[in-house]
Amino acid sequence: MRAFALPGARVLVNARDAWLLGAVAIHVGLLIVAPTPGVIGVLFWWTANTVAHNFIHTPFFRDRRANAAFSSGLTLLLGVPQALWRARHLAHHAGCDAELRRAPGLRRETLLVCAWWGALVVIVPDVVLFAYAPGLLIGLALSWHQGHYEHARGVTSHEGRLYNALFFNDGYHAEHHARPGRHWSELPFAPSPGERRSRYPAVVRFLETHPLDALERVALRSTIVRERLLAVHERALRELLPALPPIRRIVIVGGGLFPRSAIILRRLLPDAQLVIVDAESESLAAAVPLLPHGVRTIHARFDPAEHVADLVVLPLAFVGDRDALAADPTIAALVIHDWIWVRRELSAPVAWWLLKRMNAIVRDAAE
Repeated sequence: MRAFALPGARVLVNARDAWLLGAVAIHVGLLIVAPTPGVIGVLFWWTANTVAHNFIHTPFFRDRRANAAFSSGLTLLLGVPQALWRARHLAHHAGCDAELRRAPGLRRETLLVCAWWGALVVIVPDVVLFAYAPGLLIGLALSWHQGHYEHARGVTSHEGRLYNALFFNDGYHAEHHARPGRHWSELPFAPSPGERRSRYPAVVRFLETHPLDALERVALRSTIVRERLLAVHERALRELLPALPPIRRIVIVGGGLFPRSAIILRRLLPDAQLVIVDAESESLAAAVPLLPHGVRTIHARFDPAEHVADLVVLPLAFVGDRDALAADPTIAALVIHDWIWVRRELSAPVAWWLLKRMNAIVRDAAE
C-alpha cells in the first residue's frame, strides 16, 4: 500500500483513507453550520458506518499513538466511546459476546465522553437538550436499523454504485464479513459468490416486503384509491404494449392482494391467458374476489422454466434477482414495476406521486 503524508501529521497506512479524514472535516463543518437534530442524526449514522467502521477494521495510521488520538477524536465527534463500539463490533464478527473489561482505551474514552457532555451541558444546555441529545438518538436508531437489515435475511450486500461511492463501499457487506480485515477500497474486487444481494441499501431494505404489502391493504379498503391506482397503471401499460411482441399467455408474479396488473391486462388483452403466480397463500386469497373471470392463480414461487409465458410481469415488491430474470433468454418479454429513478430503454412513468414507473425488456427473436 502507498503511504500518504499529511502536513505535520502522522503517516497514513493507505492513501485512500485521506478521503475518510476529509469526511470527518465535512462532518465537523456541518455540525458548526447546521446543528439540528436531523443533521446531527444523519451525520452520526453516516460517519459511524464509514469512518468509524473502517477505522475499527483497518486503523488509518502507522503510529499507535496517532490511532489512539484519532479514536479519541471520533469519540468526541460522535459522543460514543469508540473503544466500546470497536469491542462490540469485533465481537459481532467473531460471533461472541464483547469482553468490555479488556477493551483498550475504554476507560479513557468513557471519561472523555462524560467530560465533554458535562461541559456542553454547562456551556450550551439548550443545544444539548434540543439538538445534540435528540440527534444522537436519531443517529443510534438509524445505525441500529441499518445493522438489522444488513443481517435480517442473512448477511446481504448492495452493489449500487451511488451508495457505495457515498458510503465508501459499505454496501459490500457479505464481502466485508468474508474478509473483515480487507481494506474498504478492495471490497468490490473481492466477490463472495452465492451470497445474498439486494437492490436496496440496508437502510431502506424494509421496502422489499412488509410496507409495500401494507400499502396494498390500504388500497383494498378504498374504492377511490383502487380506481385511481388502476387508472395510472393502465396508462403506463397502454404506453408499453405497442412495443411488446404478440401476447397469448401472461404470467404475473406476486399478483396477490390488489391484483391491478391482472385487472388491467384483462381489459387491454381480453383474449390472452392470464396466470398469477404468488408464494403467499393469504395474498392469493385476498385477490380472488377482485379477479376478472378466467384469471388462474398458482400458489408457488415463480420459475421461468416452469411458468412459461409470452409476457412476465414483476411487481415492485418482487424478492429475487431481477437482473437474472432480465437476462433470461427463455423470457420473451418482461414488464417490471420499478421506482421512478430506475429507467430502461422501454419505460413509462406510472405516477410521480407514487415514485413509480414501468420498465419493459423485449427479447430479440434471434436470441
